[in-house]
Amino acid sequence: MASPPAVINMSSTGGSNNVAAAPSAAASGASGLVVGLELVPDAVLVAGDLEAAFSARGFSFGVQPLLRRSIAEQRLSGSSASTAPDTPAPGDAFLAEEVLISEPLSSIVGEVADWLDLDSSDDAIRQRSETLLRMQVQWAGYVGLSHLMFPCPSEGPIVNFARWVNYCTGLLSYTQVLVRTQLGGPRPPQESWQRWNTIRLLTESNANISLAVDLLHDLPPDSVIDQWMAEPIKLVIIPTTVFIANRKGFPVLSKRHQQVVRRLFDLQVQFVISSNSLNIMEAYGGLSAFRQYLEHLYDTRPEPNEVDKFAVGYHDYLQMPLQPLMDNLESATYEVFEKDPVKYREYERAIAAALTERTIDTTTPTVVMVVGAGRGPLVDCALRAAKSSNRRIILYAVEKNPNAILILREKNATRWGDSVQIFHSDMRLFKPPVKADILVSELLGSFGDNELSPECLDGAQKFLKSGGISIPSSSTAYIAPISSSKLHGDVSSHKDIAHMETPYVVRFRAVNVLADPIPVWNFHHPNPEATESFGHNFNAHNTRYAATTFKIANETTLHGFAGYFETVLYKDIMLSIHPATHSPGMFSWFPLYFPIKVPMTLPKNSSIDVHFWRLTDARKVWYEWACLPKDPNGQCVATGGSGLHNVKGRSSWIGL
Repeated sequence: MASPPAVINMSSTGGSNNVAAAPSAAASGASGLVVGLELVPDAVLVAGDLEAAFSARGFSFGVQPLLRRSIAEQRLSGSSASTAPDTPAPGDAFLAEEVLISEPLSSIVGEVADWLDLDSSDDAIRQRSETLLRMQVQWAGYVGLSHLMFPCPSEGPIVNFARWVNYCTGLLSYTQVLVRTQLGGPRPPQESWQRWNTIRLLTESNANISLAVDLLHDLPPDSVIDQWMAEPIKLVIIPTTVFIANRKGFPVLSKRHQQVVRRLFDLQVQFVISSNSLNIMEAYGGLSAFRQYLEHLYDTRPEPNEVDKFAVGYHDYLQMPLQPLMDNLESATYEVFEKDPVKYREYERAIAAALTERTIDTTTPTVVMVVGAGRGPLVDCALRAAKSSNRRIILYAVEKNPNAILILREKNATRWGDSVQIFHSDMRLFKPPVKADILVSELLGSFGDNELSPECLDGAQKFLKSGGISIPSSSTAYIAPISSSKLHGDVSSHKDIAHMETPYVVRFRAVNVLADPIPVWNFHHPNPEATESFGHNFNAHNTRYAATTFKIANETTLHGFAGYFETVLYKDIMLSIHPATHSPGMFSWFPLYFPIKVPMTLPKNSSIDVHFWRLTDARKVWYEWACLPKDPNGQCVATGGSGLHNVKGRSSWIGL
């Protein structure tokens, strides 16, 4: 089982994810979607007037440059001693007529001047740009803006720009930093993402830097959009020119833009309508019509599935996997997983099928043992399966948790009519009075074997009759390369190796799966290789090694690997969290995330060799992993390997 969302949250808890301060109910609209307003050019309104304008039209916040271009831009061309004697020098204090935001306004997102040239080859221009940028950042901190946007240059070098964005995160104690770039437009499809990726690499994936993206008219291919969905987007800016008029004249988005916006809804981003005038489409509701249309899309989005309902508030949150063999689970943890109707429906089907095929004579009892019985959901499944298949059973329940034993005994007295024989024991040490025809367990983790189901069932299978049935009968682990700035940023925020070498349970959302999952190993039960010896190598038969290669179609950044599993309960009855075969509505398991210490940029049409190990000693089981990128010609990149992760289980392990 995967850990429930409330168990351990390993995500970083930095600044607020919300761009705007909490809006009033009237401002945010009945839908709960938060939409802001930007007016261009910047000379139209000062911040106070903008606030009045967006509030009157139902918007929650405004986007505004810090400076008026007309005077401040002259600072780049010279000092106060230049031919224009009234022109301030770059380092002089701002003039009142230069600033558009001059008072604390939590409902305004500021933007630094887009006419600065931080990477200019002219030293004088570069230095003046740096001075003006520093002054703007200090001003933003002084007036208490919640967020400050840095427009990413659309061409030319951006190394010094990235350096200054990174530096400015240290100047601001409260204000959050956004880099503004474009999703779509006339340039090559991946160019904007490549420039953003350069900034990310130069800033070492600084978790204090997020994204504001302009959603433009010409959208890139789906593969590029998939990559953007794995980035730390907080703000999406849609120009009014991207909208089209429907038959009644009201603004709407194209079908493809609607699809992208609906995906962005899932990321819980905030939106901005960008307009060059306050007075457009007045006959059709003006600027409010654009906001109302976005709210309509939000209100009519599809209902979340059962898995997403279960995971509300915990998408992309890092959780430590459970260790039910080493630890005793709490009642609340059992309760969460007992609510999964799909898992237990399939278990009941599997037990019924096994009973029907195992025993033709309906009068001869079949011995069923539930090992790791917890609070009894599989006991309920076995009793219902016996009834539906018209088979008699002798039912045993084995559980090591003394607290769960109390619940089992109470249910036996009040619900099961004392029909279940309950034993308080570790299944590996249990000595049953008889051997079982059918052995039932739910010991699987998000990677199949990561909660030690092989080791547990090795110990339990000794009391299974020859030719007896194990439910489940097998499990297969899968891996896939993924890109996710969010997940990697949360792990790296701990700034130690141990967190970078630990697998986490995660309900993926801001994740781009870069290639289809590939199986790495499997386990079958009962296992004829299992022994009852307890020497140093007693568990060697449960070690595994896999090497596989993934083809990477588009340039991307690798942040680690997803782990999934499929299990065969009995014959054709299975459970799966593999994306292609996921059991609909099942929420007991979320995938695993295996981070890599340093993100890798992978070029288009390249590949990556991935190595995974499952290793063991007398006390524990652990995973190790590594990857080696190859260029489009199939040659290994000499300096690009990930290094080995979690050597000898130094950072993460599962106790035997």
